[in-house]
Amino acid sequence: MSTVRGARERARIEVTAAIKDEARRMLAAEGAAKLSLRAVARELGMVSSALYRYFPSRDELLTALIIDAYDSIGAAAEQADARAVDARVAPRERWGAVCEAVRAWALDHPHEYALIYGSPVPGYSAPMDTVGPASRVGNTFINIVRAAHAGRGLALPPLPAVLRPEAVRMTADFAEGLPPEVTAALVAAWAQLIGLISFELFGQFNRVVEDRAAFFTHAADQLAHGVGLPAV
Repeated sequence: MSTVRGARERARIEVTAAIKDEARRMLAAEGAAKLSLRAVARELGMVSSALYRYFPSRDELLTALIIDAYDSIGAAAEQADARAVDARVAPRERWGAVCEAVRAWALDHPHEYALIYGSPVPGYSAPMDTVGPASRVGNTFINIVRAAHAGRGLALPPLPAVLRPEAVRMTADFAEGLPPEVTAALVAAWAQLIGLISFELFGQFNRVVEDRAAFFTHAADQLAHGVGLPAV
């Protein structure tokens, strides 16, 4: 790579980062629905036509922010799990460590959390590019349960007969090798985990739950029980 080309690439990376940083600031101040390229360009002292060379539309900028957020929370989950594996803790403790990491990330990045798990942005439809990053946290939980299934075994949750075909389909789609009973419980646990964090982050626990850290730890452990992870 020539010196000039390398300098141009570095400059592009720096400008792209500056655009994203300003967009995140706007998300925090006004919400995703009011994000606009013109406003970002104005705050950065750029002409709109220059910013369009980096992000041709608001939706492309939103997609970049969403992918970054999913990758960031996914990395937090994966790193917490890796540390738990290194410590050779039981699968249920691995599950708890990942739950705590996801909650901690959400509390540290509330506006990015709201972007990916809050209300849909009017007029925006997420492209397939977001699917892989969005799957990272869920795949971390699947890996924990899969390891337990292959090792100490799982206590199979109940599964109504009417739900079995759907559970079998879900297992084939993203949780191959797990019992359908466990796949259905995993999907429910994932939804409940996001609900717990959202209730805390968006104020629904105000004047209801005071010791939220302890409450979350207990609830996360109950979710682990619900997917069949052994207590020890």
